[in-house]
Amino acid sequence: MKARSLSVLAGALAIPLFFAGRAAADEILFLNGDRLTGKIVSADGGKLTIKTENAGDVTVDLAKVKTFSTDEPIVIQSGDTTLSSKVTGAADGTVQVVPVAGGTPQAIALKDIGKINPPPVKWTGSIVGNALITTGNSETENFGLSVNAVRRSEIDRITLGGAYYYGRQKEKDTGKDETTIDNWFVLGKYDYFLTKKLYLYGAARVEQDSIAELNLRLTIGGGAGYQWFESPTFNFNTEAGMAYVYEDFKTQGSEEHAAVRLAYHVDWTPIKPLKLFNNLEYLPNITDLGDYNLNADVGLRATVYEGFFAEAKIELRYDSTPAPGAKKEDVRYLFGVGWQF
Repeated sequence: MKARSLSVLAGALAIPLFFAGRAAADEILFLNGDRLTGKIVSADGGKLTIKTENAGDVTVDLAKVKTFSTDEPIVIQSGDTTLSSKVTGAADGTVQVVPVAGGTPQAIALKDIGKINPPPVKWTGSIVGNALITTGNSETENFGLSVNAVRRSEIDRITLGGAYYYGRQKEKDTGKDETTIDNWFVLGKYDYFLTKKLYLYGAARVEQDSIAELNLRLTIGGGAGYQWFESPTFNFNTEAGMAYVYEDFKTQGSEEHAAVRLAYHVDWTPIKPLKLFNNLEYLPNITDLGDYNLNADVGLRATVYEGFFAEAKIELRYDSTPAPGAKKEDVRYLFGVGWQF
């Protein structure tokens, strides 16, 4: 009898605990009095996303929200402040948080919430390889590898890149291998955003081209840029600044000068599998505008399967004052495959 009484008591206690567990959820209260419960996933650009049991992910306009609450801590970005806290409902247009454990609750206006649970800052980029081998009437071997990586946070952007291209062909008369392509470059760039669009930058690039008689070209500079558009489907920015250019040629020694730097980058994804891109960098000598370097490329990238893609692009490297006997322009038509991370 006693055991039976204990079982009944345990069951009675379990029922409210069960329903309390089921009832625990984040809740959004709208200005019109409606309520929505689930799990608040994120917020960005004035839109809040909540995962509901029956309707899945639902995105709502924060301007239509009166207040909301959570049953677990969330990360909130408001202006320059980032905090992790459980949220409770408050007066119209606000929520209440506890910024420090054991501290005094404070109100945050919904209009001041920039992001909720922002994704972690991570590196993105790609590795692209290309090759061309022929035998028979002509025997050639061409190889290339390029890498780029970008880390974008709320306040800055780091860009790293590099490439190496090599090619040779066998002479018909002598049977000897002749190197026809042998060049590489590495670059690094840092952008610090003063506003969401205006930023300051510093950049450095080192390159070598044995066929063009260039032992070394070092370009270091800085200036300002403007991010006109930035989205998953369209990006466009322009830059202007100053640079120091040092060149060392095999046959005519070294030369250095100060240059103006003008550049832009644009990429566009008209449909999900296809991306078009174009880059240009112009570096005229400030004391002799006829002495300049121009780097440009234009191309397209088509996703084949998940992170794997095919790429076709044209690269132009132009030096208005090359080494004696070398041509001013180098144009490369590149077809490759790569992996995007």
